[in-house]
Amino acid sequence: MDTTHLSKFYKKSHTEKIDSLFLAGVISKKEKDSLMSQSLELDVETGNNMIENYICNYSLPMGVALNYVIDKEELVIPMAIEEPSVIAASSFAAKIIGSGGGFKTTVSQRQMIGQVTLKNVDDIHAAVKNVEEAEQAIVERANEAYPSIVKRGGGARSVSVRILEDDTDSGIPTFLSVHVHIDTQEAMGANIVNTMMEGIAPYIEELTGGKALLRILTNYATECLATATCEIPVHKLKTGEFSGEEVRDRIIEATQVATIDPYRAVTHNKGIMNGVDAVIVATGNDWRAIEAGVHAYASRSGQYRSLTKWSKNDKGDLVGELTLPLPIGTVGGSISIHPAAKLAHAILNHPKAHKLERIIVSVGLAQNFAAVRALVTEGIQKGHMGLHARSLAISAGAKGDHVQQVADILKKSKHKNLQRAKNILLNLLDEFDR
Repeated sequence: MDTTHLSKFYKKSHTEKIDSLFLAGVISKKEKDSLMSQSLELDVETGNNMIENYICNYSLPMGVALNYVIDKEELVIPMAIEEPSVIAASSFAAKIIGSGGGFKTTVSQRQMIGQVTLKNVDDIHAAVKNVEEAEQAIVERANEAYPSIVKRGGGARSVSVRILEDDTDSGIPTFLSVHVHIDTQEAMGANIVNTMMEGIAPYIEELTGGKALLRILTNYATECLATATCEIPVHKLKTGEFSGEEVRDRIIEATQVATIDPYRAVTHNKGIMNGVDAVIVATGNDWRAIEAGVHAYASRSGQYRSLTKWSKNDKGDLVGELTLPLPIGTVGGSISIHPAAKLAHAILNHPKAHKLERIIVSVGLAQNFAAVRALVTEGIQKGHMGLHARSLAISAGAKGDHVQQVADILKKSKHKNLQRAKNILLNLLDEFDR
């Protein structure tokens, strides 16, 4: 990739941006032509077959975040999101983090978990023993239920058992949950796991003497974790009235607040998910499943906490770390049928699931750095409202060159709201008429 063509990307026109991506080697000639002709929308037939009661497409803007260096590889990251400032903040953070060597990532074994949850188990401990002794037979039966994943090198790997007991006086009975750990290869794997769980449920009932109540995957993918780390030279953190050391310490302290205060942690982690969700949506993955699993992971200690850790090393540089459960896929679902999702995978050079996990967790760490840095220095509104000004200009009715003209004046105004944007536009139109 020739990143020289991506210099001052944000200042280019729409056509120039697409040309730049092509010249940089990010997209092919075919993909360039598709973008130029705006032919990436879902057609009616595809949309009608994707969901029930289809009436139209609901579009989100898709852009690219720049400056990413992940495991020594330069990448352009596709992001689909309606919120202004997210992509700009992501690119800004990636540039600063790149000055310290970029992101380093690791991923755990990639396994999804299916559950058969049973009720009315008379002898819980005997049932647990029976399941544990029959582990190999359960694995074999699960694989027989979905042989194609076994042929591709995946399949059920192991079994574990959990007794589900409520420690309050709510009157909830005891349940037994049998977990099957499954390698779903490049798929997120919901259909694979659910088919396997339904296939083994009668056998699990025989082993436990209970009745299967639930037979489904869990989106709490604790065996599919991705971690990103970074080191930022302290002198790169200097901004305005704050020294690099002050910014570093304030980022660390703000994250400590998010670690002990759930009210702050929710917003802190929402900032992480701004970037994570944008990549997940762009690549055609299930952002709802990821959100549910990530927030459960943030609560694994018994209290909802910050997902990131920021500290300083012996040199005094800022060190960041983020771990997320990321059961994403690169095949299946809408990934291979949605034209924009296919473009997103092409921009990323068709990564395998392991690599896509590494990309997503890196974006989450960058997004968190950008948000917390802004919060503890000039405040979040300065950058956000600057970019939000264009949205207000459009809402006020501005078109063409007037959009940026209204936005530029609005950014310098004391009051940055829709009424002010309308007044600015009226003044510009009056001047134009004169």
